[in-house]
Amino acid sequence: MSLAGLKKQFNKANQYMSEKIGGAKGTELDDEFTEMEKKIDVMGRLVDDLILKTHEFLQPNPASRAKMQTMNTISKMRGQSKIGMYPQPEGNLGEYMIKDGRDLGDDSVFGQALQEAGESFKHLAEIKYNLEDNVKQNFIDPLQQMQNKDLKEVNHYRKKLSGRRLDYDCKRRKKEKGSNVTEEEVRVAEDKFEESKNSAEVAMHNLLEAEEEQIAQLQAFISAQCDYHRQAMETLQTLLETLEIKRAEASAKPRSEHIPKRVSSFRRSESPSSLQDMDGTDFGSTSGSYAFNNGPPPSYNQAVPNSSGKQPTARAIYDFVPESEGELGFQEGDMIQLISQVDDNWFEGSVHGKVGYFPINYVDVVVPIS
Repeated sequence: MSLAGLKKQFNKANQYMSEKIGGAKGTELDDEFTEMEKKIDVMGRLVDDLILKTHEFLQPNPASRAKMQTMNTISKMRGQSKIGMYPQPEGNLGEYMIKDGRDLGDDSVFGQALQEAGESFKHLAEIKYNLEDNVKQNFIDPLQQMQNKDLKEVNHYRKKLSGRRLDYDCKRRKKEKGSNVTEEEVRVAEDKFEESKNSAEVAMHNLLEAEEEQIAQLQAFISAQCDYHRQAMETLQTLLETLEIKRAEASAKPRSEHIPKRVSSFRRSESPSSLQDMDGTDFGSTSGSYAFNNGPPPSYNQAVPNSSGKQPTARAIYDFVPESEGELGFQEGDMIQLISQVDDNWFEGSVHGKVGYFPINYVDVVVPIS
């Protein structure tokens, strides 16, 4: 910095301290100028708030916004141009509706209706992305332009004006006190002060007078909202009509009669624990099935360690869900200790601390009963 520049900085600091501490009076600007400065301050705060709150309006989840910003920052650091998308809740809901609807099966009309709803919600998410793009281009970008260019330029002129005002008042005060400041120096400082005031005033006036353009930008924001809600309404209305058709389809669908299987059927596939005679007396059927109430069941072979001394075991090749009391449930892969073979179709065994009967064709015998 030149000597003249250092001297000017010293004069400004001197005048500033004189006004703040010594009670010196500085040159006051006219009321119109002061009022414009107040409006510019409000405009700056307004633009900051609108940008922030519009982003929050479009992307309300702060955690998702933070995650997306972090991912975008990392992508930029890696030189990648791909920008992450904010996860719209409508899209997430739609994905689950479609997935769960498919899981219900093709014969489920409710599942088909869920898939239709899911597709509609995914379409709502696409409409929301279009809204974001529209608002960013026609509302947020102009606000950021005002923030980064127009307001920045105005505040630059205001800061320059403040410095020149301090320099002028310092030289004028020193001149009045008989210092060696010349009349020419005071006049030059006053001219520069006047020049900066004019520049700042014109810049503020131009910004405050751009209301038509600013209202047009706000109008574009509201118009984008109207388009979004109109398209969303059309999508949901179409979905309602589709669901009404699905509802009628479900209503017209023949009701299939379902007869629950009896627990105590005398079929060969039933477990031994389900068989009793009419008097409640245990008996053995001609097919080899048995039922028991008062004692252990008869068996073809009682399990004892075989010739190798190993405990008879079997590995489950399917899940078995017990349907009757006394049956043993297990899952595929379980190792079951064999207690006895009841007949050609049933074993008695134990697994996970439970004892019961289970079908022979649900297991592979690893160590046979002797």
